[in-house]
Order: sequence, then C-alpha cells, then structure tokens
Amino acid sequence: MASDKVQQLNDAEFDTAIQSAQPTLVDFWAPWCGPCKAIGPVIEDLADEYEGKLTIAKMNVDDNPVTPGKFGIRAIPTLILFKDGQVVDQITGAVGKSQLVALIEKGN
Repeated sequence: MASDKVQQLNDAEFDTAIQSAQPTLVDFWAPWCGPCKAIGPVIEDLADEYEGKLTIAKMNVDDNPVTPGKFGIRAIPTLILFKDGQVVDQITGAVGKSQLVALIEKGN
C-alpha cells in the first residue's frame, strides 16, 4: 500500500514540486520494473522517517516521458535529490537504505 506521505508527480506539476527550499527526493520508476518494486518499501520508510524535513515523490516514467527525458534518465529506478529546483545528487539502481540516507543527507 502506498504511503500518503509519498507524492505522485506528473510532467505538468514537476517543476513546481521541486521548487522548494526543503529537499525533494524523486523516485523515477515504472510498474513493470522489478528493482523499482524492490526499493518501494525503503522509499516508504524514508517518507516516514524524514516527514517534515524532506518531500518524497514518485514519477511513473511510462506515464510521464517529458521529465525523465529532461534529466537524461536511461535506467530505473533513478532517484534524484533536488533543492531549490536544482539537482543535488542522484543514484540509479535498487540501492540499500544506507545509500539513500547518505544521498538525502547531502541535501540537508
């Protein structure tokens, strides 16, 4: 079950969603992607742990091709950390929670 703490983004609202002083972690994924499903529960845990300090969002790359194209995403899952609309860092693949926490801490 998806957490209500994880936003679902589309191409139309993406630019507005990342224009925040609070860091935003965007998970670019697709329903058919096994590694994306594997990392899903970790994303949900992080949404709980960082509530109020970090926005976590997911973008389905099949339904929203424009934004992933803008950021040159060729493999999923790709997670990009934004702050004030700028890319802070990114990571690709089904990585462990500790790697995601390290990525998030770069934005704080």
